[in-house]
Amino acid sequence: MSVESGRIGIGDVTAWWANGIARIAPGEIALRGYPIERLIGEVGFGEMIWLMLRGELPGPQEARLLEAALVSAVDHGPQAPSIAAARMAATCGVGLNSAVATGVNLLGDVHGGAGQQCMEVLAGIRAREAGGEPLGDAVADVVADVRSRMRYVPGFGHRFHPRDPRRDPLLELVREAVAGGLVSGDHLRAALELEEQIAPVPMNVDGATAVVYSELGFEPPLGRGLFVLSRSVGILAHAWEEQSSGGRLKGPMPRRLLADYHGPAPRDLPDLA
Repeated sequence: MSVESGRIGIGDVTAWWANGIARIAPGEIALRGYPIERLIGEVGFGEMIWLMLRGELPGPQEARLLEAALVSAVDHGPQAPSIAAARMAATCGVGLNSAVATGVNLLGDVHGGAGQQCMEVLAGIRAREAGGEPLGDAVADVVADVRSRMRYVPGFGHRFHPRDPRRDPLLELVREAVAGGLVSGDHLRAALELEEQIAPVPMNVDGATAVVYSELGFEPPLGRGLFVLSRSVGILAHAWEEQSSGGRLKGPMPRRLLADYHGPAPRDLPDLA
């Protein structure tokens, strides 16, 4: 754009949303350089996620490991706030997209953020190791810092499961990937050392997926994005089931139950005159 004239040229307009992801033209859709007609039927959804985020297609074992992590976090039942909210929204006459969005929008630091937070913890441990600190000391220092700011170490412990059933199969896949030379195993070692130091609190699915995503080279903020993609599947399924049931205006409790009240007892309005 010419500052003097204030005129905007065509190049200024087309550069406004310039991107390296999608090339769109009449009769043409290319994603990261691949024509969409070549991708359809040849590339799985997990591979497509990798391509869109990383710019290149993953190898078969990378795709398998990513898919495993995505599958593991799809659903955790209607007691999960995001799913409960989506089911309630589905009974309020909104569209399915709005019900799903209601659930997704509840995925924040407390509900849905532990995977990213654990990836940041692991990255902090690895940074200390790279600086020459022994692994055990690096873990102890990072854990002390985390506990000074939070009540728990993200990615460890679970309010329902004494031992999260998703932990072991995910970590076993990571071990296989390490043995096959696919990933380094550095983040796995850090996570297992952390688990040992805070025993008997075991790693949960957020910790296990943090190991997977970190070993695969994803940045921590993408850990949350990938969790949102995964959990959206469960949110969609629950919202659709609730919407299909025909229920209306379902709140958090059955209608015959009322929330406890602990405010003032019934009282008269004072004489405002």
